[in-house]
Amino acid sequence: MPKGEIIAGFLAPHPPHLVYAENPPQNEARSQGGWEQLRWAYERARKSLERLKPDVLLVHSPHWVTQLGHHFLGVPQLRGKSVDPIFPNLFRYNFELEVDVELAEACCAQARELGLVGKMMRNPNFRVDYGTITTLHMIRPQWDIPIVALSANNSPYYLSTEAGLEEMALLGLATRRAIEQSGRRAVLLASNTLCHWHFHEEPAIPEDMSQEHPKSYAGYQWDMRIIEMLRQGRTREVFELLPSFIQEAFAEVKSGAFTWMFSAMGYPEIPGELHGYGTVIGTGNAVMEWDLTRPSHAVN
Repeated sequence: MPKGEIIAGFLAPHPPHLVYAENPPQNEARSQGGWEQLRWAYERARKSLERLKPDVLLVHSPHWVTQLGHHFLGVPQLRGKSVDPIFPNLFRYNFELEVDVELAEACCAQARELGLVGKMMRNPNFRVDYGTITTLHMIRPQWDIPIVALSANNSPYYLSTEAGLEEMALLGLATRRAIEQSGRRAVLLASNTLCHWHFHEEPAIPEDMSQEHPKSYAGYQWDMRIIEMLRQGRTREVFELLPSFIQEAFAEVKSGAFTWMFSAMGYPEIPGELHGYGTVIGTGNAVMEWDLTRPSHAVN
């Protein structure tokens, strides 16, 4: 069996408003559009994914919260209705997905070997969280690629930020080892917003873009600083600044998906491709790609 590899990683945020704005048949709520900059960014990311032709998509979402350990979906097929508890008026999505259980079990086993607490989720009636569903829908609305979904055990919130992110880095290493042993060509999806300062009241028409703008100018400045560094391939500097970014911009990357993805990719010092940036209820969201298949981007 050939050695598996991670062929790309995407920063793939999960505002449910983006699904709502697209009006897919799976979502019960209907809209008049909105958030086009981010939806067009995802359209560009979808073209990249089509070119990459991965065997599996791995997604880490901050909204499947497991305080004890790192959990992995372990049911071959799951279907049901995912509802956003904050925005049930926008997101009531009837999902059906296929899980690569073999790879999920391998990721769990590797995590345990590295000293982490890992657990397989075997409940056939499990309701998949809206963050996982939103990211997967926006990157691949056809739902024709098997997935591996990882929970957020929120160690950066219960420990110090630095100690928690060190644990997420171990989870990334475990993920990489499992992929290499699987023979799969894998794409990683970090389901994270950047600055997470947000408004607390919704406009009468949620998709009224005249009401959409950054909640925090300081948070917006932080987003631009981090994005520009990522575009330049200054990965090491980004991770040196990450604790400050998290503290000052209330950045959702604290939940660990961003660190998990970069650790699994080997922290490549390569330019990320920005597909687009926009705000949703004031939060900063970037859709970005790191293509590891290009010869100059190979990771050792």
